[in-house]
Amino acid sequence: MSEENNANPAPPPAPTAPDAGGLSPEAKQWAMFAHLSALIGFLIPLGSILGPLIVWQIKKAEFPFVDDQGKEALNFQITVAIAVIVCIVLMFVLIGMLLLPVVGIAALVFTIIGGIKANNGETYRYPMTIRLIK
Repeated sequence: MSEENNANPAPPPAPTAPDAGGLSPEAKQWAMFAHLSALIGFLIPLGSILGPLIVWQIKKAEFPFVDDQGKEALNFQITVAIAVIVCIVLMFVLIGMLLLPVVGIAALVFTIIGGIKANNGETYRYPMTIRLIK
């Protein structure tokens, strides 16, 4: 019986075969990295902008989906940086202390949603984003 199992082994699946939507698993993975690399900003100053920028610059020519999602992630992180600066200025009138945690939580939630959607091969558009890079 073991001879029959060895005679017809199943071929391994192709790791980068496109799915029904035409996106390879590698493209979806890099798009997810473009979104989730912004989370490094919670550890490194300006990391939230540098992470998506680096992933986008490295993979934009190879995968059009990463080009689109990388630009979207970068635009959102630039918008968040502007909002944080505004919150810091508004701390002098105390409202910034209330708004800064809201901006941080919203950035975290939307970044995770973007990463999940990109990993599923869906185009994600962040709400309330200034799209400076087109």
